[in-house]
Amino acid sequence: MSERNRLRSVLTLVWLNGIVPIRDQPLYVLNMLASPLSFLFFIAIVSRGALIAYGITGGMILLMLSVGTGLQSDLTHYRTDLKFQDVVVASPVEAPVYVGGMALSELVYSLPGLAVFVAFFVGAGFASLESLAVLAGVLVLVWAFASALAFTLATYFRDVRETFLFSPLISLALTVLPPVYYPISALPSWAQTAARFSPTTYAAALVQGSVHLAPLSASAATLDWAVLVGFTAALFVLAAAKARWKEP
Repeated sequence: MSERNRLRSVLTLVWLNGIVPIRDQPLYVLNMLASPLSFLFFIAIVSRGALIAYGITGGMILLMLSVGTGLQSDLTHYRTDLKFQDVVVASPVEAPVYVGGMALSELVYSLPGLAVFVAFFVGAGFASLESLAVLAGVLVLVWAFASALAFTLATYFRDVRETFLFSPLISLALTVLPPVYYPISALPSWAQTAARFSPTTYAAALVQGSVHLAPLSASAATLDWAVLVGFTAALFVLAAAKARWKEP
């Protein structure tokens, strides 16, 4: 398969699964924003605005994880209900091209919602060259590992309804319990140790540190980047080794 055809395949998937749904039903954008905005609203009310910065930074991380959740549901639907993956398997399109196109489509699908939070980020006075660079790097890595995890899980689900069971659990484990919407210092020492097992803890620490919500030394930032990159790479290796591209 030529590079031109690979690019055409990716762009077709982005159009089919990312642009067309928003064009035909703009309410999908509100659905994507529902959870992050809900957390932001309650944090602003309960803290009387004192912790709204955590709601903004945490909301963007949750939004990127929602991209992975959406990919999990779409891939399962395409594989089990539409049998679309069988068609792709029989075509010259390789698995990385298909998964990459679908993951990019979910990213494009989330861009309007992400733009809302970026506007909040800028409006709160957090925008600087450093913070924007850190934010972009963190969000790309969160999107990447969420997509790799979603693809691996989606190849094992027998029905799209199973994704409705796992999606809330993934969200709970990666964005509600870890210190994404609050500083890790708010946790007791044993809970801080447990939180270190979640990659979103390191993602949130980097973003919070870049906007000076929490102190972050250069050595701590280096460790956070290393863990986040390592976790993402590990999930890509897991997807390559364990994801079932063809039906057994």
